[in-house]
Amino acid sequence: YGHSNQLRQARAMGDYLIVGVHTDEEIAKHKGPPVFTQEERYKMVQAIKWVDEIAPGAPYVTTLETLDKYNCDFCVHGDDITLTIDGKDTYEEVKTAGRYRECKRTQGVSTTDLVGRMLLMTKAHHSNIDEDLDYRKHTDNFGKGPKGHSPWTGVSQFLQTSQKIIQFASGKEPQPGDTIIYVAGAFDLFHIGHVDFLEKVHQLAEKPYIIAGLHFDQEVNRYKGKNYPIMNIHERTLSVLACRYVSEVVIGAPYAVTADLLDHFRVTLVCHGMTEVVPDKDGSDPYEEPKRRNIFQLVDSGSNLTTDLIVQRIIKNRLEFEARNQKKEAKELAVLEAMKRLEEEKH
Repeated sequence: YGHSNQLRQARAMGDYLIVGVHTDEEIAKHKGPPVFTQEERYKMVQAIKWVDEIAPGAPYVTTLETLDKYNCDFCVHGDDITLTIDGKDTYEEVKTAGRYRECKRTQGVSTTDLVGRMLLMTKAHHSNIDEDLDYRKHTDNFGKGPKGHSPWTGVSQFLQTSQKIIQFASGKEPQPGDTIIYVAGAFDLFHIGHVDFLEKVHQLAEKPYIIAGLHFDQEVNRYKGKNYPIMNIHERTLSVLACRYVSEVVIGAPYAVTADLLDHFRVTLVCHGMTEVVPDKDGSDPYEEPKRRNIFQLVDSGSNLTTDLIVQRIIKNRLEFEARNQKKEAKELAVLEAMKRLEEEKH
């Protein structure tokens, strides 16, 4: 949602937004191995509602030649400088030519932060929260600005405001003739698996109006366990709202899809992916009511990517990185010891 917010700001500066996405090779060279493949990232960026077009395989250094190739007046980047592997500003040429604009970084969000949370998967920071006095003690100072830190993980917590939601929301009401489709879930670490599912749901009707119900953090933890969700309800809300297939979000939707909910939103269809449906607290089927009304449909996204899989990719990357570093350190140590031995032999 930090990236989405940057694209939202960029789109507001002009009439047509083209987003350049780097290849895996370019990212690995300048930053380290990417978590998502280039194909996944192309599709992911294209699914953000402020993006008009993507430029696959965009060069890491943005040149005037690239801007002219896509007939762009200027390019936009966040207010954090990006450097090449040899320390050069990647936007130097376009800045000098006066074809560069800047947008604000989203406070309290960073990829590094999210990675930190994933690497702390073993900590059960969501459990027994009602009884946990330590949690209650910390709830008041949850993420006061960028300096705010989670009492459990030490990672900064994003502070939601109504303004941010308004900026991300489409604000469109369902129109006569629209098919109102309801989907529900955690939508944690909003990824290509979610996008593929929502795109398939979107294709089910001529005029779809998709409402996504997002469960509260505690509810997600009940059925997902471990340290899930990695993103809190506010972060998940913005991530889902940024998707072009979603019209509206229910923040903290009930786990069971009730008659009240279906009637309130005038839902004509309820969809769920191929993932397992965990029973409600009382052992009942949360989709009992839409099934009774014969408006429930399973939708195969065709994607096998899950939040679990992303976490596994992150941990694998991290372990490889640490193993490389240990190898490097051991090598350096061996060289130092050999040099020390030579010195001793001389004397």
